[in-house]
Amino acid sequence: MTSVFRDEHWIGGAFVAPGSGDRIGVENPYTGEVFGHVPAGTAEDVDRAVTAARDAFDGWASAPAAERGAALGRLHRTLSARADEIARIVGLELGTPLKIAKAVQAGLPLTVLAGYAELAAQPPAEETIGNSLVVHEPAGVVGAITPWNYPLHQVVAKVGAALAAGCTVVLKPSELTPLTAYLLADAVAEAELPPGVFNLVTGTGPAVGSAIAGHPGVDLVSFTGSTVTGRAISHAAADRIAKVSLELGGKSANVILEDADLVKAVKVGIGNAFLNSGQTCTAWTRMLVHRSHYDEAVELAAKSAAGYTLGDPFDPATRLGPLASAGQKDRVRGFIERSTARLVAGGLDAPVPAQGHFVAPTVFADVDPDSELAQEEIFGPVLAMIPFDSDDEAVAIANNSKYGLAGAVWGSDERALSVARRLRTGAVDVNGGSFNPFAPFGGYKQSGIGRELGAYGLAEFQQVKAIQR
Repeated sequence: MTSVFRDEHWIGGAFVAPGSGDRIGVENPYTGEVFGHVPAGTAEDVDRAVTAARDAFDGWASAPAAERGAALGRLHRTLSARADEIARIVGLELGTPLKIAKAVQAGLPLTVLAGYAELAAQPPAEETIGNSLVVHEPAGVVGAITPWNYPLHQVVAKVGAALAAGCTVVLKPSELTPLTAYLLADAVAEAELPPGVFNLVTGTGPAVGSAIAGHPGVDLVSFTGSTVTGRAISHAAADRIAKVSLELGGKSANVILEDADLVKAVKVGIGNAFLNSGQTCTAWTRMLVHRSHYDEAVELAAKSAAGYTLGDPFDPATRLGPLASAGQKDRVRGFIERSTARLVAGGLDAPVPAQGHFVAPTVFADVDPDSELAQEEIFGPVLAMIPFDSDDEAVAIANNSKYGLAGAVWGSDERALSVARRLRTGAVDVNGGSFNPFAPFGGYKQSGIGRELGAYGLAEFQQVKAIQR
């Protein structure tokens, strides 16, 4: 295996030595081998990066829209040239099967970035209300803190939007999957973005993440990750009255009505729940099925789950890779061990590869809607199946959650749309509607604050000013 060592941060338009000699090892979750390392950043490193971003802000914010759009267009081209390397690195540091890594882990962020290049080239919106001219201006220096499960997409969703809005950025990627962010830094260098517009500091959450969230020079903190960490970041930003944008956890419901195409609904539902080994915040991890078709749905789900091939992410036959870390594997196994629901597929005794942080794709039936299995985000390949008797009951069960990030409804079009409108969640797919990377993405309740992607995502990084004339 090729070793990947990155010994510097990207600050002020150059790779610079970190303030500390400490390093963080990057593990391959399939082999268990530490195959790379990155700097363990410090608060001093963050301060240097924020200073660079602050120094670059006025020039970038005042640049013509066409100039910012052209710069992001160059970035899109230089990053696109690295698509195969992105997929390879994500396979190594996260364990995503190569086919999915190419299509989703590399392909999706490139699509998102192309969209932001187009939005950046458009003149800022203005409107007149009475004697007031209402203008939209860049929010300032952005601190972006991103998770490990989609290491480039989550970065681009923030960095692309912030740069398109005219902000400058200090990025802290997850210490589990930091190497993909360096491919972005390399692309930034090749695209010749102005120095200080984009800055990268690697490190842990307590050291670097906390320093970003609490830094007086950071105007807006954009975070994706767990609700627990999001709460802490929100508190840190609130102490200095800084704006926050939070994309947090989910426990999404897949509602299958009695007139749905059952086979398709279950098959697609299983695929969604187990995508990226279940390490997806929008995963439909609760499958709600009308009682008239429930037993058949349980049988279909168990059969579908049993058909997943686990193994080497670089083997074309692999459909389910390892979990991101030993800690994540232990956490997921704990949920399975504690559940008292009926196990119909997978479980702790199911065969898995001898090496790697694997959990077998697992399906539980007859799950109590109030139980831990139905209420907590597991972040692994575990599905909870729940029967219902009416549309009203299905809506009540789906909305019985502290989260509200995503969901799905299957049934006749008008009926399914009616149920979708009643779900308290930020996104709902009806009858397999595909993910739209330009539509607003975000959640209700404890799933977050604000929206990402497209024009709505860009607006998160702007302030609104009224000029009276």
